[in-house]
Amino acid sequence: MPRITGIEARPLDVALKAPFTISGARLDRVSNVAVRLDLAGGVSGWGEIPTLPTVTPEDQAAALSAAHRAEAEWTGKEALRWRPLLAALSAALPGTPTVRAGLEMALFDALARNHGIALFEYFGGASASLETDITIPICEPAEAETLATEYRARGFTALKTKVGGDVDGDIARVRAIRAGHPECRLILDANEGYDAEQALAVLGTLRRLGLEPALLEQPVPREDRDGQARLAREAGVPVAADESCRSADDAARIARDGLAQVINVKLAKCGVAQALEIIAIARASGLGLMIGGMVETRLAMGFSVHLAAGTGAFQWIDLDTPLLLAEDPVRGGYTVDGPRYELRHITAGHGGELAAR
Repeated sequence: MPRITGIEARPLDVALKAPFTISGARLDRVSNVAVRLDLAGGVSGWGEIPTLPTVTPEDQAAALSAAHRAEAEWTGKEALRWRPLLAALSAALPGTPTVRAGLEMALFDALARNHGIALFEYFGGASASLETDITIPICEPAEAETLATEYRARGFTALKTKVGGDVDGDIARVRAIRAGHPECRLILDANEGYDAEQALAVLGTLRRLGLEPALLEQPVPREDRDGQARLAREAGVPVAADESCRSADDAARIARDGLAQVINVKLAKCGVAQALEIIAIARASGLGLMIGGMVETRLAMGFSVHLAAGTGAFQWIDLDTPLLLAEDPVRGGYTVDGPRYELRHITAGHGGELAAR
């Protein structure tokens, strides 16, 4: 039975091609943490801890510190007994869920590599490829139309745009995106930036203009359950819960109280084990599933791609952030052709790693 021999955490700093603006935050570069978990016998697994201001509770320095503390908690333990490992880590690092998620990724990746099996096969092997959408940030309409035209030429059929700032600006941006890519399936993501009345007004205006979106993601704050329930009833389009769903308990509450039609699973919010529970709850409750991420490199996105392809559970794929980075620090892993991610060449784990320092 393989034992954990060590954990290394290092800064993972990468610039974006262009500033990425959402409701309440602007990002010019990622300042994440890469995690390598080593097993006896020389096999290593890789994970990533994203640190996004206003979104994650940890900044990069706190994430590095917590990952170093995790090394003392896990070193010498048997990796296959992962449920006790996760329970011990949750007790040791209760305020750092994103760090725990990155360590879970590294642990499951190491186990899959140790067994010589690709992660998409470990998760069920439903598919060896998938297609992602790509995101247009809050920006001027002219820039949005240019990006939509570019993404159409590159083969993307689904576009997501950030909204939740200026309502008139949001509507103008959606019109511009539709002009640049008339056939796209369009997702609006407010990142908690509206109240229920604003969201319904925006949808009403878009509907009159013939621009109704295919999905409305997290329109109101997580705490506004009445607003979530109202929009789930009245929006006229599927509503996805993102910030509102950070755990399996949240997913059960969303299903029970009718707070959304779709749940967005992000490994950084809940970790691998909780993600599998959320998938099971959504399937049993008849809810749709979306998979997304923070602003991450192909270390974290690679794991999510394997989870989505392997389970075949997701109707909405939003795993585009490595496409928005100015460089790719990851060796190996999935290959990219426009919106299509290919996994069939991978023989163990998610296949990605950083170069040795």
